[in-house]
Amino acid sequence: MENPHSDRVLALAGLAQSLQQVRRIAETGHSDTGAAQPVLDSVFRIDAPSAAAVYGGVPALAPGLRLLDAYLSSRADDPLLPRLGLATVQLERRFSSEPATLQAVATGLSAIAPRALELGSTHPEVLSALGTLYADTISHLRPRIMVQGNPHYLGQAGVVSEIRALLLAAVRSAMLWRQLGGSQWHFLLARKAMADAVRAHRN
Repeated sequence: MENPHSDRVLALAGLAQSLQQVRRIAETGHSDTGAAQPVLDSVFRIDAPSAAAVYGGVPALAPGLRLLDAYLSSRADDPLLPRLGLATVQLERRFSSEPATLQAVATGLSAIAPRALELGSTHPEVLSALGTLYADTISHLRPRIMVQGNPHYLGQAGVVSEIRALLLAAVRSAMLWRQLGGSQWHFLLARKAMADAVRAHRN
């Protein structure tokens, strides 16, 4: 029988992968394009046929699945990542209860999508547009996601744009997680089943 958490953990992997890149950029000024692109692409795939298709396939989520495996096995080495994840899940719940903000983000993504298709979702112009969209909409909601890092990089406009774009991707994954029936209770009551689902995807 298929593990009921099979699709849900892909959404969580997308969330973890997005936030890991946020942490990386905040500390080093650079993202890993191979890890960032699938989650950035996901914000434009609103009507994908499956959770895997949202990210362009399970292999694209390898970094996120690795992070999730470590977290569920209590081997995580970045204590800030779970806190960011919880804040994102809470922010998504607020976002989903604000119809006007939902509509504003949907309209904005529709306007950005053609350039993303032409240039790629990691192009500076696209990152800037996604970052501005996040700043104009979701960033006004509470709780605000506070990103810690190197002040030298956090003072650069391009870095800030990419962080905001990836936070938008993180919210997208949090929304998918909730739409698939995910809840915070699963971390308490279904940890082993979730870990099994992660390992099944990694094998």
